[in-house]
Amino acid sequence: MPRSSAIAQPSRKIAKAARKPARVPWPPEPSRVKAILRGLDRLYPAADCELERRNPFELLCATILSAQCTDERVNMVTPVLFARIPTAAALAKAPLPVVEDIIRSTGFFRNKAKNLVGAARLLVERWRGEMPRSMEEILQLPGVARKTANVVLGTAFGIASGIVVDTHVMRLSQRMGLTRETTPEKIESDLMAAVPRARWVLFSHQLIWHGRRVCHARKPMCDACALAPYCPSAFRES
Repeated sequence: MPRSSAIAQPSRKIAKAARKPARVPWPPEPSRVKAILRGLDRLYPAADCELERRNPFELLCATILSAQCTDERVNMVTPVLFARIPTAAALAKAPLPVVEDIIRSTGFFRNKAKNLVGAARLLVERWRGEMPRSMEEILQLPGVARKTANVVLGTAFGIASGIVVDTHVMRLSQRMGLTRETTPEKIESDLMAAVPRARWVLFSHQLIWHGRRVCHARKPMCDACALAPYCPSAFRES
């Protein structure tokens, strides 16, 4: 999406782009939450997971690889991985050194390779190579925590079991005053309480897109952010 689609010109002058979240009344006002959701809908109506995939199995693998790695890098690696090892059955039998060599550039490749092969073996043994569709089952797979499970369930199956909390969602939800917590589990709980369940899947994608395009970690573009009027961290001295 072109950056210009996320540009707005707030009427107030911003002194400095605030990196630290402002302290605001708790819980967040429903009217402000609704305004943020409307703004996200205008900016990113078709937001989606930016990991390239053709099926739930490929999404699982890509999400495991994305830990401590950019989606861009993962999207460079997965076409090679799936061309050589296209199914869960094939991955379950793949030698670890082969998998390690393919995914090396994603970082932590030894642990990731073990998790990929281990997850594939469990998929084959318990679910005939098919992806299960419950949080409880997916969490049994090696290398899978709530974030990965939420990505797979929400993106692949449209199941709103929770809200994906990655570094972008964590940063933006704190800056926007949607949480006061600092751990992914507690942040997810706050967001699930504030955001309607029907919005959980799209909402996480929208926040991730906004974090990548506008609300950067080091230099947030508060003066060019359409959500600034609803963000308590935008109009204050850092």
